[in-house]
Amino acid sequence: MPKPTQTALILDYMERFGSINPLEAMMDLGCMRLAARIADLRSQGHLIKGKIVDGVNRFGEPVHFSEYSLVTEEGGADE
Repeated sequence: MPKPTQTALILDYMERFGSINPLEAMMDLGCMRLAARIADLRSQGHLIKGKIVDGVNRFGEPVHFSEYSLVTEEGGADE
């Protein structure tokens, strides 16, 4: 059985957990280029919403990062 691609793993992750961000992609899936894989999924026809999320890094400094989720048929994003 062939190993699943990163795009397949990311799609499955969003379906199971609702969203994914770069840290989750790296830690859980070993994907270092989440935005590139999201672009691949979009080019395959998947509707994916991205939003900027505020957070704090390990030094307590404010940071911003993208979080991606699948768009449902009803027109909204899975929350």
